[in-house]
Amino acid sequence: MMAKKPPKPAPRRIFQERLKITALPLYFEGFLLVKRSEHQEYKHYWTELRGTTLFFYNDKKSTIYVDKLEIIDLTYLTEQNSTDNNCAKFTLVLPKEEVQLKTENTESGEEWRGFILTVTELSVPEDVSLLPGQVIRLHEVLEREKKRRIETEQLPSTSPEKEGEPSEDYVDVLNPMPACFYTVSRKEATEMLEKNPSLGNMILRPGSDSRNFSITIRQERDMPRIKHYKVSNVGKNYTIELEKPVTLPNLFSVIDYFMKETRGNLRPFIYSTDGTFETEGLPVTTLK
Repeated sequence: MMAKKPPKPAPRRIFQERLKITALPLYFEGFLLVKRSEHQEYKHYWTELRGTTLFFYNDKKSTIYVDKLEIIDLTYLTEQNSTDNNCAKFTLVLPKEEVQLKTENTESGEEWRGFILTVTELSVPEDVSLLPGQVIRLHEVLEREKKRRIETEQLPSTSPEKEGEPSEDYVDVLNPMPACFYTVSRKEATEMLEKNPSLGNMILRPGSDSRNFSITIRQERDMPRIKHYKVSNVGKNYTIELEKPVTLPNLFSVIDYFMKETRGNLRPFIYSTDGTFETEGLPVTTLK
């Protein structure tokens, strides 16, 4: 029996909403049957692998995930024999629980195994049985994840007296982000603006310290120019580091400020076309 065709990605609007909520790059997606330690039966989810987290949705069109699983501390992945020849089963062994996964077909099972091991071990598994194009995607994801780790590994540690308090960085990740926010580096943001000027000329991205943010813009006057502005997270507000700093209540206001001050010459950079952008979840890779 021939393997089923890979599932189509979620519509662009839904993809963008999930990106705002999770603030993590999409590496792989598809249907999964999941059985966690507190459940006796498998539950059917549309699942996304973003960074090193699996996000579970009730269906393909849901924008809010119903559960998530952090797999960065994966101890090992074990494959299980399945009585159904058309599906694959494996177990994720984590420090605090074991999670069983079952796929709709063996091909998608091998893809899930490849992507999960790539982002958790930071290397492409040598024994993965995939086509050359799929292996290339694993290497692309590996490079994206390495860059993401570099951007986030320097988060300030929590002092003992504040250990019980909610982390502001954690709250920022869960809050919806402006549509022009992308987890990309300064170089990647520059490439995106230069290669796709029709999609906008302003990108919000993580700062180099992973706590603050940066705005990258491309202006066209006498000649195209790229500029970068630091946006500092000060308490519950955000300060644009200009000659005369401007403090605003949220990141949406930051984007509005740039638009109003330039009388609309600066526009948020947003993917507005269907295609490989949302399918891959790797905007920079697809632009090269």
